[in-house]
Amino acid sequence: MSYLLSLLDKSPIDEGGTAVEALRATVRLAQRAEELGYHRFWVAEHHSMLNLASSAPETLIAYLLARTARIRVGSGGVMLQHYSAYKVAENFNLLASLAPGRVDLGVGKAPGGFPLSTRALQVGIDPAAKPDFAQQLSDINRYLAADPAQDGPHATPFPPSAPERFLLGASVESAQLAAAKGWRLVFAGQLNGDPENLRLTFEAYERMSGGRTPILALAAYAAEDAALARRAVGDLRIVKVFLTDGRSVNVGTEEQASEYARQAGVAIDRLESKVPSVLHGTAADVRSQLDDLSSRYGIGEFIIETPALASAERFASIERLAKERLSLAA
Repeated sequence: MSYLLSLLDKSPIDEGGTAVEALRATVRLAQRAEELGYHRFWVAEHHSMLNLASSAPETLIAYLLARTARIRVGSGGVMLQHYSAYKVAENFNLLASLAPGRVDLGVGKAPGGFPLSTRALQVGIDPAAKPDFAQQLSDINRYLAADPAQDGPHATPFPPSAPERFLLGASVESAQLAAAKGWRLVFAGQLNGDPENLRLTFEAYERMSGGRTPILALAAYAAEDAALARRAVGDLRIVKVFLTDGRSVNVGTEEQASEYARQAGVAIDRLESKVPSVLHGTAADVRSQLDDLSSRYGIGEFIIETPALASAERFASIERLAKERLSLAA
């Protein structure tokens, strides 16, 4: 069974480490991923997070493109609510002109941070004049069309081929929007691993996009043996905080939940702690789970996020999965 493997990295900062070291690790990881045959390498956008160093994916993408030669590099994703669609299109047309045929534009709807960073990012934006998410996707489509005859501003420079466009989501609504706007859907399975939701979302996208299959993003960790993998991921948790104004958001700890509520100026209604969905075991175990998902849903590509473990373990996991992938290819 053949499918592509790609990587998503958040540049986690090791305990006792620095952001400089985390970003250097991301660069080495991208270079090693290229050597191992991974298809894409994506970086995330998280704001005001002391444990994550990737806050500006466009900047990091430019550096990674310069330090690699073949692998596709992109955003997983740009948090579109903070930005002008025109500026996003300019950024990625410029990147695609620097590295033709290697740039991916992935966008998401989430804020990528807590309320204070969101407010700081959106200073000067008139909420009444701000386009909704669907309109921003349409605007990016228009700007990326690179048509000199088109009225209005042009997102120059025009690259020889436009960046590939991806919408990150985990709902039927996201599937419908991606299909309607002509964007490839990436189902964020690391955030919502519910099998029934995955099935319904995949079916909606395939039906509305003329048979295209979404890419599945998920968290996976391959260790030397299954017991080690269980111990490594056993303490991972996601805390969902429900606020009294009806909002809800996923965070990493109860302390982060309290801080989110403080910044939002709203009381916490309740908290729910759950174990995140992480494929784990030996490389053969993880491959077996990927095989099953590919067979069940017709998936042709997985984007794998390694949990925020120490850098050495993240490197070892992608090495093990790549070796298992070689036997898959054979």
